[in-house]
Amino acid sequence: MTTDAYAAAYAQSLEDPDAFWGEAAHAIEWITPPTTVLDSTNTPLHRWFTGATLNTCFNALDRHVRDGRGDQPALIHDSPVTGTQQTITYAGLLSRVATFAGALASLGVEKGDRVVIYMPMVPEAVVAMLACARLGAIHSVVFGGFAPAELAARIEDAQPKVVVAASCGIEPTRVVEYKPMLDAALDRSTHKPESVVVFQREQALAAVGERDTEWEEMTWDDLVAGAAPADCVEVAATDPLYVLYTSGTTGRPKGIVRDNGGHAVALRWSMGNIYGINPGDVWFTASDVGWVVGHSYIVYAPLLTGATTVLYEGKPVGTPDAGAFWRLIAEHKVRAMFTAPTAYRAIKREDPSGALIAQHDISSLETVFLAGERLDPDTYEWATKVLGVPVVDNWWQTETGWPIAANPRGLQPMPIKPGSPTVPMPGYAVATLDETGSPLPAGEEGAIAIRLPLPPGTLPTLWGDDQRFVDGYLSTPPGYYATGDGGLVDEDGYLYVMGRTDDVLNVAGHRLSTGSIEAALAGHADVAECAVIGVADELKGQLPRGLVVLKGGVDGSGAEGGRICAELVQRVRDEVGAVAALRQVDIVSALPKTRSGKILRKTMREIADGRTPNVPGTIEDASVLETLTPVLRPPA
Repeated sequence: MTTDAYAAAYAQSLEDPDAFWGEAAHAIEWITPPTTVLDSTNTPLHRWFTGATLNTCFNALDRHVRDGRGDQPALIHDSPVTGTQQTITYAGLLSRVATFAGALASLGVEKGDRVVIYMPMVPEAVVAMLACARLGAIHSVVFGGFAPAELAARIEDAQPKVVVAASCGIEPTRVVEYKPMLDAALDRSTHKPESVVVFQREQALAAVGERDTEWEEMTWDDLVAGAAPADCVEVAATDPLYVLYTSGTTGRPKGIVRDNGGHAVALRWSMGNIYGINPGDVWFTASDVGWVVGHSYIVYAPLLTGATTVLYEGKPVGTPDAGAFWRLIAEHKVRAMFTAPTAYRAIKREDPSGALIAQHDISSLETVFLAGERLDPDTYEWATKVLGVPVVDNWWQTETGWPIAANPRGLQPMPIKPGSPTVPMPGYAVATLDETGSPLPAGEEGAIAIRLPLPPGTLPTLWGDDQRFVDGYLSTPPGYYATGDGGLVDEDGYLYVMGRTDDVLNVAGHRLSTGSIEAALAGHADVAECAVIGVADELKGQLPRGLVVLKGGVDGSGAEGGRICAELVQRVRDEVGAVAALRQVDIVSALPKTRSGKILRKTMREIADGRTPNVPGTIEDASVLETLTPVLRPPA
């Protein structure tokens, strides 16, 4: 590859997107090939490959089997929490997917119907996703750690015809039963599915069909017994493949829509050009199918490529030790892996010298990719030193589905700068803007925005709400997509992402709304008002902290205050889920606000992180900050 391969690709993607993405589309097999590449007839909404048709499942499975890859491993399920491993070939995965697609079709699932999937890291989760894609149905995967309130909100919005769940998830120290949480979610949702399908796991069998419900309940095994395999359904490139919900700063969760055509083209392009993974390579992404990284880089991108993907049901530490990743890499001959910096910080804490690496032959490993939160220089330096391979940051969002900025290892490897995810990828016209929406020069920090149109694979809209998409993402300023992150671009064109500019937390790579956590706190009988902020944490990147003002007459001191705080922590666990990781709640006399009543979360966050706070002139009572400072930042 020539030394200017990146510059040429990037320039063409912005100056002639029809030519660039039209060429990339040749890597996908179409039923009706695209004649229109970029459709800008309804700006600011843009669509890709209008008029073309395909099937994503066919591109991920059938064509590989047809072309001679049937005996190649497609999926390796490695589950230290159950002590089992399973390798499924492309032919085997195709058989399972076609059968389950037929089973879903027998329940009346058709093109355009929604199916909510509430499962842990088991092959059946991947089978269910691909079976939906095969039928042209729209899957919405909900992370198995979410509590009933969060699950109910997603069911309410997606309105699925069928819910597919597992009986339980398995943590290193406990079994988490899913069916009671699903039952509670369905009870509180006004939308009821027609059918609920439960995959039984021996660690905790669920009660199926024992309640008097409006919907039919059955086990996975009973449903697939005798089911006839289903063929692929032709869908438009612009038809939705899935809806994945992400936390907003306020209100109901946002349903990120992913289309079929643009998604397939972008992910296939990214796998080879960004991650350097080709057909037949073994690729390991340590994430969860409930998050966007799991959708893109556990399931779709590797299978669209014809690679082997590792589905890992375990933790970076504790299953059984901090050498878990190295064992997996050695056993499965992994060429590259992808996870969040949190995982490497956890490994570093348990095994600071990297001694456990020596117990495994990880010579197959060529690259480590990290994303989901900022890769701090300390973690980068440590991982680079102990592994001896490039450790590569990349930055993107649930909304974009694939990297905004990365180091294109397959296209043209570039020098690594610690703290930077490197440069914008093709199609992403990244700019840093000042408060008036004007572009800033190199080196000056501002709001990171992307000039429209966004490239293929990014969200075309929000589920059922074009106007919310325009208002929330495309209006400040017009002509740009607002990422909600701040940062700068240096003189070499490298992007530096400094953190969120809104009130969304990033806990171990998981985006969580302060609003959902605050709603749980506010529901306590003794709480008058509350705020949740994300504070810097060495392991998880950010951790939420709760600050509550109690109602008049409520004793918040001593043991009584301790009881209230413990109840509040438990409420968040029950309402939002353990993934929120809220462990600290402080009772305070007042919260800092502007005169219009907006709580100054950013100011409190700056105090908690040890920085000099930027106190707005609109603050109502500056003395509140003096009272809060020793709470947020106790003296050393």
